[in-house]
Amino acid sequence: MRLSDSLSLAFNTTKSNKLRTGITVAIIAFGIMALIGIVTAIAAMNQSLNESFSLMGANSFTIMYRDINISMGGGNRNRTKKESLKRKKSNEAKIFTYEEAKAFKERYKFPARVSISLNYRNVIVGHGSIQSNPNVTLIGIDENYLLLSGYTLSAGRNLTPIDVQSGNSICIIGNSVAKKLFPAHPEQALDQSIKVSGIKYRVVGILKDKGSSSFMNADNVVFTSYNNLRRLFPVGSRSFNIGVYVNDINQMPAAISEAKGTLRPIRKLRVDEENNFYFLQSDSIAEAFINSLGSVAAAAGLIGLITLFSAAIGLMNIMLVSVNERTREIGLVKAIGGKASSIKAQFLFESVIISLMGAVFGIILGILVGNIFGIFLGTTFVIPWGWVIAGVVTCTVVGLGAGIYPAVKASKLDPIVALRYE
Repeated sequence: MRLSDSLSLAFNTTKSNKLRTGITVAIIAFGIMALIGIVTAIAAMNQSLNESFSLMGANSFTIMYRDINISMGGGNRNRTKKESLKRKKSNEAKIFTYEEAKAFKERYKFPARVSISLNYRNVIVGHGSIQSNPNVTLIGIDENYLLLSGYTLSAGRNLTPIDVQSGNSICIIGNSVAKKLFPAHPEQALDQSIKVSGIKYRVVGILKDKGSSSFMNADNVVFTSYNNLRRLFPVGSRSFNIGVYVNDINQMPAAISEAKGTLRPIRKLRVDEENNFYFLQSDSIAEAFINSLGSVAAAAGLIGLITLFSAAIGLMNIMLVSVNERTREIGLVKAIGGKASSIKAQFLFESVIISLMGAVFGIILGILVGNIFGIFLGTTFVIPWGWVIAGVVTCTVVGLGAGIYPAVKASKLDPIVALRYE
């Protein structure tokens, strides 16, 4: 019997036992669907995170008064008491005051641009009878902020050092705000008066569309000077943000080192005291988020493996039942000269075919489920090819593993005993 004949017989046998095959395929498909679906959803989240943080300036870093710790799935449960106290202490570190931020900008001698900004909160912006939702971010900035954050003007001008110092009621608006307030002609927003939380501002600049993702809308913003924000809004004890933009990304380590040396005396730190400030780069934040998703991917893999192990046991039992049902057929094949290797190949092919059918259905369903999640994140269609290939290989191995024992048992049947079997 040729190999192609064994494959054809295995395929026909699989088709003839539709219910048995369907149940086994469904079990395998569920395991692969759980694995591929979660991995696809994670890939969509990774894509959205990378899009979010690519909106920030690549050649810049931000100095924070406390660390940002990212963890998912209880990954930090084993933190020691000493580490917990240290983290608590760092979270209670004093904020960056206006005086400290201004002193840093004046003393920092590295060939880079320093930006000072002050985040406020979401506000309502209006013009005439048109009002936005209370989701427009108001930020107080200086003349270097737009460069540091990767913004580009489509019309008008940037804030000048005189604007920042005087604290005049002028603003720069994002593309989304211009379209909301002036839907017919957004460019007409230039030199118009708008109201930000009921306070009149003159628009001196309109930003180009920077883009947005599910985690960040960089165009739904209003920028004014940080001195104006301090003068007209109850900023309370909010911390100033310090950003540094370097011309060459290779200069980043040297720029950070210089910033440490400049900021320590401003923060009045003794030689034996640790830094009470932290340096944050956009790519490091994205990397931390993406790494934190690794535990979710590992959990998905575990779920898939457990399900596939159960499916392998079920597939083996079904193949053993098939051997018992076809004992007389096996005896007849052996009686007319069929080799044990041909019988073994037929049952192995049958097991692998069922397993691969489960893989195909599971992969298709998993990709669809994962990309439905991706639609809500606004990402493009994602196919985790590496995991798809791994799923096919794994199911092939599962099919072979589940079919070896029944195939060997069938090939070793005595033809006389098999022909007499009822």
